[in-house]
Amino acid sequence: MVSDDQIAGVPLNDQELLNAVYSGPFVTAARKVFSNSGNTNVQKWENYIRGNVKRQDYLATALDWVSQGNIREYMAAHRHDEGITELQNYFNSVIAWAETLFYTEEPHFRGVAWGRLYETYHNTPYDHDKIHARLAELLADEAVRKKECIPEYLLGGEVEPQLLEIRLFDDSTKRSAYERQTQEAKAYGVSNCPACAFGEGKNKERIWSLKDMDADHITAWSKGGTTTSDNCQMLCKTHNRQKGNR
Repeated sequence: MVSDDQIAGVPLNDQELLNAVYSGPFVTAARKVFSNSGNTNVQKWENYIRGNVKRQDYLATALDWVSQGNIREYMAAHRHDEGITELQNYFNSVIAWAETLFYTEEPHFRGVAWGRLYETYHNTPYDHDKIHARLAELLADEAVRKKECIPEYLLGGEVEPQLLEIRLFDDSTKRSAYERQTQEAKAYGVSNCPACAFGEGKNKERIWSLKDMDADHITAWSKGGTTTSDNCQMLCKTHNRQKGNR
């Protein structure tokens, strides 16, 4: 039998090793459910879990969720249990909750921290139709680079677009906007930063260099603005930071 000393320094997600360390009726029962490729539920589970059933990845995920990351402590405490009711019920609750809100075969959602999201948000009421509609929009939006973070973004009320790593304007679009604004600014004797031009500060007539300006969504992406040339403007770095997501 493997001893605790032999797993010192080994990551807790090395589930095969942990199964050996805490072998007993609990592990036997858990493997029959979560390490069984013949389990008909696996096809549903694989939409939300990354890994391989036979390599213990599904069991590791179930244990991680119910223990909130304390897998070894949980296995030690339940080592001699004959059943896995708590483990199975919690796992099924997380999957059912995720499936209700984010039913999809989208591969990006495999491996999302569903257990953490469940603990944080499962008591919060949501408009399921709205969630489903926004989910479809965001999955289709080419500006969203981290689609695996869409669930957390939606559950959190769409206030952290940085989670999605929205695609920025490319260099060609930025230069085109810069040249257009600069030409117009010089013709009117104002700054090529619209915010400076409309203000009353010392930079009201300043022509900024391209390197001192940032591309900005005229209409914020989170409010429906697209990452396209017609929604791009250049602002001086100070005003771009001040604008934020407004």
